[in-house]
Amino acid sequence: MGARSKARKRALDVIYASEMRGEDPVEALQRATDEGNAPNNPWTEVLVRGVTEHRDRIDRILSSYSQGWTLDRMPAVDRNVLRIGVFEMLYAEDVPDAVAVTEAISLVRDLSTDESPGFVNGVLGSVLRNKDRLED
Repeated sequence: MGARSKARKRALDVIYASEMRGEDPVEALQRATDEGNAPNNPWTEVLVRGVTEHRDRIDRILSSYSQGWTLDRMPAVDRNVLRIGVFEMLYAEDVPDAVAVTEAISLVRDLSTDESPGFVNGVLGSVLRNKDRLED
């Protein structure tokens, strides 16, 4: 597993755990750092901070493109992987869109339901096809 793949997994861990605890992901990341559990790869921090900063827009986009699924109804892992994938597609200029999609599918394949890879691929594929027309 590559360094950025590990960073994505660690970012997912932080974002997921903070959501389950009802706390801000950036605060959770800071606490981990203060406790000596800082992520080894700076990409983890970029993802956690970026998803948190742009979460309202990301969630609006996901709500528009996840046909038949509200964010609350999605498995928590899928929801947070989708947030990371959309963040990378829209805001991480050094991450090719295909890599963002592939990495998201890989995460849910390892950590979520059997249906999750197809679902995540479908949602991110729809976002990608409409990327140029997305509202700010």
